[in-house]
This record gives sequence, C-alpha cells and structure tokens, in this order.
Amino acid sequence: MWRRRSSYSSGEGGQCVEVATCPGAVHVRDSKDTTVPMLIVQTQAWDDFVAFAAGSEAV
Repeated sequence: MWRRRSSYSSGEGGQCVEVATCPGAVHVRDSKDTTVPMLIVQTQAWDDFVAFAAGSEAV
C-alpha cells in the first residue's frame, strides 16, 4: 500500500486528504478529522474519478 498526501497540505499535517492504494481498492481520508470513516472505492471508480477531475473524460 502507498499513501499520498495532497500537494495543498501544509507541511505540519492535519490539513490534508490522504489517499492509499491497496489491491482492488483505494482508501481516502480527511486527516483533519480521523473520527470520520475513510471512503473506500474500487480501483476502477478511482481511476474514472481522477480522469474526470483531470478533464480527460466526458460526463
């Protein structure tokens, strides 16, 4: 599993979104509030979301 933190995060942590990839799933969490359950999505759904956010896929 690898974890990636938003590039907009301050260097002090606590103000970011973290993404961790696992086989078949992607885990997303808000590090400001660790009491909220993380979002878990299938890898293909995450890939579709990233492509849409990057503007490379039509709705």
